Amino acid sequence: MTFEEARALFPVLERIAYLNAGTFGPLARPTAEAVEAQLRVDVGDGRVGKAYFDRVLALRADVRKAVASLVGAEPEQVTLTSSTTDGCNIVLGGLGLGAEDEIVTTSEEHFGLLGALHVSGARVVVVEPDPAAIAAAVTPKTKLLAISHVLWTSGRLLPVRELREQTGVPILVDGAQSVGAIPVAAAGLDFLTVSGQKWLCGPDATGGLLVAEPERLPVARPSYFSQRAYEPSGRFEPAAGAARFDVGWIATASLAGFLAALELPPEWRFERAAEQARRCRELLSQVVEVVPGDATLVSFRPEDPAGVTVRLAEAGVAVREIPNTGLVRASCGWWTDEEDLDRLVAAIRA
Repeated sequence: MTFEEARALFPVLERIAYLNAGTFGPLARPTAEAVEAQLRVDVGDGRVGKAYFDRVLALRADVRKAVASLVGAEPEQVTLTSSTTDGCNIVLGGLGLGAEDEIVTTSEEHFGLLGALHVSGARVVVVEPDPAAIAAAVTPKTKLLAISHVLWTSGRLLPVRELREQTGVPILVDGAQSVGAIPVAAAGLDFLTVSGQKWLCGPDATGGLLVAEPERLPVARPSYFSQRAYEPSGRFEPAAGAARFDVGWIATASLAGFLAALELPPEWRFERAAEQARRCRELLSQVVEVVPGDATLVSFRPEDPAGVTVRLAEAGVAVREIPNTGLVRASCGWWTDEEDLDRLVAAIRA
């Protein structure tokens, strides 16, 4: 697939310099077509009968396999979720931490992770997003490191695997801004969240959670998919592998669209996205202060973040203001071209 062919898959790019995959990625035609096709089947055949449910289970298995392949894991290590928040809550609920336990996190985490930490019952230790500071905060009471692979504020990359090895403490990695944007391997990580609607360009409310050892994490929030068998008392035998943590029914059409999105990206996606992010930093640094970053998020500090974001939207450039930071964030994907970046810089100059 050439770049021109790949870019043509996304109708929105005909009008908008789409630089906001850190929130929602652009939807491709094949993704929308898969959603529509599944809905037509459901409308015509109904959502009933053994054949229907067999198709649903097969589709769930296919999505699980595709997510696992994306990060080099086994399908049995993948649970299906509707968000990164789901994944974080599954982990924190299952760990069963208490007031004597500690979790180390950073000062630049998204609420999708922070909310789950706050209600976990453990003491949350917040440090600067610096590897040395994170490691130094670990004590005998530390039961979990909970950090982003790529910070949603700046695009800085944290050495999550190295921190796991250095500290010996289990790690929950928020992969919302890394999986699909940069190469990610689940090996050596205890828990890794996957967001379907961001860099993977999937439908809303799709995603996954990688659990390295599913049998060691109790099920705290069971759904019908959590059980292999159950009794009238509520006692149940967990499903095999990480399927025991599945949050419940995900719209079949959304699953079909997610699978199509996972199969879409070309082999050169990571190299292209990295090059465009590098170029974006280079161009922006000529007109505004750019925050140091390593991945495909490029954050900058204009004098009026809210005003700049509105002005960019009026110019057909989609970016995101990061609340309470003074930052505006551009997301560079494998679909981003030079004209997108030129429009961004020109609108800032205006």
